[in-house]
Amino acid sequence: MSALALLGAVLVGCGGGAADQLPQSGTTPSTPSSATSTAKAAAPPAPGHQAAPARKVPPKPALAAGGLTPVYSHRVKSPEKVVALTFDADMTADQGPRAAGGEHFDNPQLIATLRRLKVDATVFMTGRWAEEYPDQARSIGNDARFEIANHSFSHYAFASPCYGLPTVARPDMAADVQRAFDAFRDAGATNVVPYFRFPGGCYDDAARRALAPAGVTAVQWDVVSGDAFAKDADAVADQVLSGVKPGSLVVMHCTRSAAPVTEQAVRRIVPELRAKGYRFVKVSELMSR
Repeated sequence: MSALALLGAVLVGCGGGAADQLPQSGTTPSTPSSATSTAKAAAPPAPGHQAAPARKVPPKPALAAGGLTPVYSHRVKSPEKVVALTFDADMTADQGPRAAGGEHFDNPQLIATLRRLKVDATVFMTGRWAEEYPDQARSIGNDARFEIANHSFSHYAFASPCYGLPTVARPDMAADVQRAFDAFRDAGATNVVPYFRFPGGCYDDAARRALAPAGVTAVQWDVVSGDAFAKDADAVADQVLSGVKPGSLVVMHCTRSAAPVTEQAVRRIVPELRAKGYRFVKVSELMSR
């Protein structure tokens, strides 16, 4: 598979919902100790940036039956019109040469638009992305509007087959997740939450069992935006607007080269959902309601 085709498959997989989804409305877990360690001093705040307040550490979740990592995909029967927009900041461990060649795996304009529109959101970030863009990781991770969740370090699959992705060996899965938390800490991000999204959305019980020592909750979605490699922002917006219901969790991307119309779609999605009475919340708030 070519490098471009692989990236396309990866991003489609992130929003494709290929894996079974197991909604679980349990409690929120504790952040791994490395993710809450003393971080580097933050850079000067970006326009619209809100300094992150002292954050309460969420309670540790109970493991699912069989000692499996719990999985959450949406708020079941939410009494309020709340929706969580989530953005995957994808970058696989072997894509450094492409970034060095000028490919943009970041999307600072999207983050700026979310700030301008005053939208709270959760960014599921790979550790490799944080290493490539540490200033942006620090800025996002110290802004009260956002929280950083874990999308693995390598963006390799945790179950196979998974859209042509290389696979993380089962004994290495918890370490791969921890390595991402370490990358967030090293970048200076402080608002890091103990949630994890499986690359490609692919998982099985063996992966959930292997991740149990990491102390995370796996977070999926119930609304697929279809923004990966999309060229029509209105089509992306239509798909989100038609799928959202109270308590929904939407998967989108924060990857400029592979999801180029996401920011434009967000500019339509946000005001139209607000006109319908929706409020935007981070995953941590959606889980706690």
